[in-house]
Amino acid sequence: MNLSAAEDDSSSEIHIPAEIDWHMLDKSKFFFLGAALFSGVSAALYPMVVLKTRQQVSSASFSCLNMSSAIIRYEGLRGFYKGFGTSLMGTIPARALYMASLEVTKSNVGTVFLELGFSDTTAIAVANAAAGVTSAMAAQLVWTPIDVVSQRLMVQGSGGSKSVLANLNSENYRNGLDAFRKILCADGARGFYRGFGISILTYAPSNAVWWTTYSMVHRLIWGAFGCYMGKRDERNINNDNNNNNLGVFRPDSKAMVAVQGLSAVMASGVSAIVTMPLDTIKTRLQVLDTEENGRKKPLTFVQTVRNLVKEGGVLACYRGLGPRWASMSMSATTMITTYEFLKRMSTKTS
Repeated sequence: MNLSAAEDDSSSEIHIPAEIDWHMLDKSKFFFLGAALFSGVSAALYPMVVLKTRQQVSSASFSCLNMSSAIIRYEGLRGFYKGFGTSLMGTIPARALYMASLEVTKSNVGTVFLELGFSDTTAIAVANAAAGVTSAMAAQLVWTPIDVVSQRLMVQGSGGSKSVLANLNSENYRNGLDAFRKILCADGARGFYRGFGISILTYAPSNAVWWTTYSMVHRLIWGAFGCYMGKRDERNINNDNNNNNLGVFRPDSKAMVAVQGLSAVMASGVSAIVTMPLDTIKTRLQVLDTEENGRKKPLTFVQTVRNLVKEGGVLACYRGLGPRWASMSMSATTMITTYEFLKRMSTKTS
């Protein structure tokens, strides 16, 4: 019995479409369509990422409205897309690594736990948690350098908006290539992996929490309300001579998307709250510098935490929580529905 069979047989009354395993996918179609679909998703959600990043590196607390107004006033709508080209270049290979690691780990770990005699619920939860950790770690190898460069570009204000980000002590970059060159000259190759450790500590548990919460909420919603969101399959009743099987409910596509979206929003809320302080520290480590004897030096973890506590205590670690939650919820809802659509589009026909 494999993980997809466990998903399919997890309820005798509610029929949820079986999980599509890695071996069932046409890999070339999967990666090509995935690159196109997720590039579009990234473009739509990028302004929220810029807003969240600027709030995190600001030395004072600014509301989303004030920060947005400053960007529009001094930089125009283009201010919400600073660093997008660089970010997009890294999104495609990072997403490919993420999806491959996610599917391979989820399929293999789930199958092993089922063979060891664990329940379907336990096997699926562990498989999703393990897949979340490994996929995040794999993606960060590519994503961290891109993140460092794109975030430097994101927080560059112009004109009066510099007063909002007055604590920044960074170079002015013309574009992603210029930023890459200046970071390499100033910090060497290590400069592109500033915050790599904290990135792993942020995204690995964040992904584990997200995928585990998503799978649990998804199953709970179907178990509690599935019978109200689908039609009874009368074929099972007619074919059952003993009348022991009363049929199963088969949800329509709208119900499936709605449940996926609600599960994604709830999972994003839990993940954002749990990992927000680490994300704020990571962003500051990648963007901010300190100055000693006239030379710029990267902040240390301890200095970053100390500065945050001085600026606003524990609550300073949660600056940008609103945009991050909104961004994660919209991204996750779009991602999971797009991802499930992508997997079904990429399923082998024979």
